Amino acid sequence: MKKCHRWQRILILSLLSFSVFAPIVLVSQRLKTLTSFGGKEFAEDLPSVNYMRDVLRLNSIEQEAAEGLKGPKLVVFNDKDISPVVRRSSYEDRDSDQFRNAQDDSKLLEANETNGNEKDKHQIQQTIIQMNSREKEQFNQEIGRDDQHLQSPPFKVVDEKVTQMRDQLITAKAYLSFEPPGSNSRLMKELRARIRELERVVGEVSRDSDLPMSASQKMRSMELSLAKASRVFPDCSAMATKLRAMAYNAEEQVQVMRNQESHLLQLAGRTTPKGFHCLSMRLTAEYFLLRPEERQFPNQQNLNDPDLYHYAVLSDNVLAASVVVNSTISSAKEPEKIVFHVVTDSLNLPAISMWFLLNPPGKATIHVQSIENFDWLSTKYNSTLNEQKSYDPRYSSALNHLRFYLPDFFPALNKIVLFDHDVVVQRDLTEIWSIDMKGKANGAVETCLESEASFRSMRMFMNFSDPFLARRFNANVCTWAFGMNLFDLHEWRRKNLTMLYRNYLQLMLFCSGPRNLSKF
Repeated sequence: MKKCHRWQRILILSLLSFSVFAPIVLVSQRLKTLTSFGGKEFAEDLPSVNYMRDVLRLNSIEQEAAEGLKGPKLVVFNDKDISPVVRRSSYEDRDSDQFRNAQDDSKLLEANETNGNEKDKHQIQQTIIQMNSREKEQFNQEIGRDDQHLQSPPFKVVDEKVTQMRDQLITAKAYLSFEPPGSNSRLMKELRARIRELERVVGEVSRDSDLPMSASQKMRSMELSLAKASRVFPDCSAMATKLRAMAYNAEEQVQVMRNQESHLLQLAGRTTPKGFHCLSMRLTAEYFLLRPEERQFPNQQNLNDPDLYHYAVLSDNVLAASVVVNSTISSAKEPEKIVFHVVTDSLNLPAISMWFLLNPPGKATIHVQSIENFDWLSTKYNSTLNEQKSYDPRYSSALNHLRFYLPDFFPALNKIVLFDHDVVVQRDLTEIWSIDMKGKANGAVETCLESEASFRSMRMFMNFSDPFLARRFNANVCTWAFGMNLFDLHEWRRKNLTMLYRNYLQLMLFCSGPRNLSKF
C-alpha cells in the first residue's frame, strides 16, 4: 500500500515539474527571437543610436527547496534592459509591479516552506504556475506592442558620433588656448595631432553612416588626450569662461558674415552687366543732348483722365520697365485707352525717358517721372528710412515704399493697376477694370494655396508673440502678391490707409519684436 502511494506521489511530482519547466522553455524561445530582432532590426533601422549590448535577461528569484522536493523557480519578466533610448513611463510602473509581486510570492513561498504540510506546498506550486502563466501572456502582448512601435520609430535619428566628435574638437581647442605662450609641451603636441586627425575624419560629414571605420578609434584616442588635459587643467571655471568666450566669438563671426551677405546681396541687386551699364550711360548722354521741347512725350493731356486705363510701374531698370510697358500695350485690344505711369529715381530718369522717346509705345500714353520731384515724400520717407537702418534693398528702397503713397501721387485718379517690373503681360486686361471690389481698396492675386511655392501667410512676416500684433492681425490669413494689384484710390483715401501704414511703420521702430512689419 505504501508503495502505491509512493508511485502516485512520484507521478504527481513529475507532472508538476513538467508543467513548470515547459513555460520556461517556451519563454526562452521567445527571448531568442526578441534578441535576434534587437540585433538586426535595430542595426538596420537605427544605425546611429547606441543601444545597450546586453540582451533581454530572464530575471528569477530562487526559492529554497524542501527536503526531498525540488520546487520550481519563480520567474519574473523584466523588460527594463531592452534599450535606454526607447523609454515609456508605463515600463517603469510595470517593472515595479512585477518586482513587488515577485517579492510577495517569494515571501509567501518562504512562509509556507516552514510549514511541513505537502498539501499546502502543492497549492503554492499551482498558484505560482498560474501567476507565471498570466505574467508570460502579459509580457508577450507588451512585447508585440513594442515591436510595432520599434518598427516605425516616431523620433528622429540623431547622429551622435558626428556631434560628439565636433564637441571633442571644441573642447580640445579650448584646452589649447590654455597653453602658455612659447610652450611646446608633449600634451599640446598630442592635442594638435588629435585635432588634425579628427578634423580629417569629420570634414563635411553630417551623418554617422558616412564616417569611416577608423572614426571610433579616433574618438577613443581623443578621449584619452582630453582626459590627460583635464588632469593638467583642472580649473572648471576657467574652462567655462573660455568656452563662453569662444561661443561669443562664434556669434560675432556669424553676425559679421550675415552683414557681409546682406551687403553682397545688395551689391548684386544693384550691379549691372557691362553691356547694360553702357546702355544706360549711352541713353543718358543722348537724353541730355536733346532740347527741352524734344524731351516731352505726346498725349500728355490724358494723364489725369479717369475714364482711361491707368497703369503704373515703379522701377530703376530700363529694360525691365520696357518689358512691362510693351507687353501690356501689345496685348491690349484698345491700346489708345492705356496710360502708363513710370516712376523711377533721378539717376535713371534720363535713361528711361530716352528709351521710350526712341521706342514710343504706339497709340498709348506714357509718362516718366522721378520720385525726387515730390518733396513731401522725401521729407516723410527719409526720416523713417534713417531710423529703420535696413540693409535689404527690397525694404530700404523708396520705390518699394512708394506704393503706399499712390493716392498722393495720383490725386486725380480713382483706380490704377500697379505692376512689379518683373511682370510680362500675355493677355488683354480690360476685364480687370470692371471687377466689383465690394468696398475693398486692393484687388490682388491671392497666395493662399499651401501647396504652391508662392504661399505666404501673415505669420511669416510678423512676430505674433507680440500681444499688440496678436490683437490686431490674424496670423493665419494669407497675404497677396505685389506682382499686379488693382487699387481703388477713392476707397483708399476714404479709409486713410496711408496714414494707417505710416502709424504701423513708426510703431515698428519702437517694437523690438516685429522687425519685418515694413514688409507688410
